[in-house]
Amino acid sequence: MRIHEAGAMHGDFSALSPAWLGVPDDVNALLPQLWASGVERSDEGVLHIGGLSVDELATEFGTPAYVLDEDDFRARCRAWAEAFPDADVYYASKAFCSKAVLRAAAEEGLMVDVCTAGELAVALAAGVEPNRLGYHGNNKSQSELRRAVELGVGRIVADSYTEIERIGAIAAELGTRPHVMIRVNVGVEAHTHEYIATAHEDQKFGFSLADGDAYEAARRVAASPDLYLAGLHSHIGSQIFDTSAFEVSAARLVRLFAKLQAEIDEPMGDLDLGGGFGMAYTSQDDPQPPSDIAASLGKIVQAECDAAGIGAPRLSIEPGRTLIGPAVFTLYEVGTVKPVMLSQGASRLYVSVDGGMSDNIRPALYDASYSATLASRSSSAAPALARVVGKHCEAGDIVVKDEFLPADVAPGDLLAVPGTGAYCRSMGSNYNHVPRPPVVAVRGGQARVILARETVDDLLRLDVG
Repeated sequence: MRIHEAGAMHGDFSALSPAWLGVPDDVNALLPQLWASGVERSDEGVLHIGGLSVDELATEFGTPAYVLDEDDFRARCRAWAEAFPDADVYYASKAFCSKAVLRAAAEEGLMVDVCTAGELAVALAAGVEPNRLGYHGNNKSQSELRRAVELGVGRIVADSYTEIERIGAIAAELGTRPHVMIRVNVGVEAHTHEYIATAHEDQKFGFSLADGDAYEAARRVAASPDLYLAGLHSHIGSQIFDTSAFEVSAARLVRLFAKLQAEIDEPMGDLDLGGGFGMAYTSQDDPQPPSDIAASLGKIVQAECDAAGIGAPRLSIEPGRTLIGPAVFTLYEVGTVKPVMLSQGASRLYVSVDGGMSDNIRPALYDASYSATLASRSSSAAPALARVVGKHCEAGDIVVKDEFLPADVAPGDLLAVPGTGAYCRSMGSNYNHVPRPPVVAVRGGQARVILARETVDDLLRLDVG
């Protein structure tokens, strides 16, 4: 049984909290796997990142705010690049997209994946070379495809027959020959949330392997004089901890790869296994290090290629949230604390913060679990079962569904929620007309804003009346 970050279970909260969440021995303790490497707690109990206290950050930049440990993010990029020295490692812009972050990823040797004109524009503004970009998406517009072909992006991942026709027509008109990969729906059911499992049959992405569409799509690209079939791509889902699904996916991809390689004139170069590797949001999560994943996937692909009698293709990998997710925490200020009596005399603290589902929709959308800690001081109070909620007019506006916080948590305290780098700011909204928080990067004892806080004036500027 996994234990809560602050200690083992020694109380009966089973009716109110999940089995993995134990009552902490020390409610002030931090579980290292949830936090960026530069985060620590001072003797006074104040959270610090890169030598700066959260009190200083809150005073200068306000709350709520996303706080990025830039050195931690860069180190994670390097770790994946070093684990896959002979592969292309792609940073997924959709997880979090800003000029500073995409520039840092490229500087650490990563490629960049985009799926819209907006993400492409940010990548170019960050100085990422077009040939180091991959372009995803199930419904790329004519203008998006034209821009990608004009720029000479490294690869376009085709998702439909219509898209193949569009790319071919644009390429013929422009007199260029773009590299196209086929997104293959391998029919693997990843053990993750339904909405982030992306390789089963009944969903919008890719060409089905089972009914022959993937083979036919690849044949059409290979037969076109205006397109180059660069390889095959698959993505089975997100927040995956078990590589067994990748074994099945790789086996099916390699078999198709071998069949196509035997039939087409030009050799394909790449096999992209996707990504979606899990990160730690709570103590129940146990992610593998990049080196272990690389070793496992390398053995899987080599074994399948040996069985098919072909040489191993060049691999691509997309680590996704594991790069940016753990490098960021969200800093909130507590507004109200309300004890709510439940059945059999039990109670739960409802701790309301100055953000909510507009800065982290994942708990409401995916029933995602997060952790939290009192960040502005230490406490000797007993741990109390708490629920951290936002300020929005929704009962489902929950930031952290279950957590133990000090019983004396009070208005004005700062709370920190780790693991918010991926899909929080990216999926942020202005629900209830709440401006989105800033992103503050910390490096070398210095803090700077890399995405500015929105203001009410920003909202009104778009409301033309």
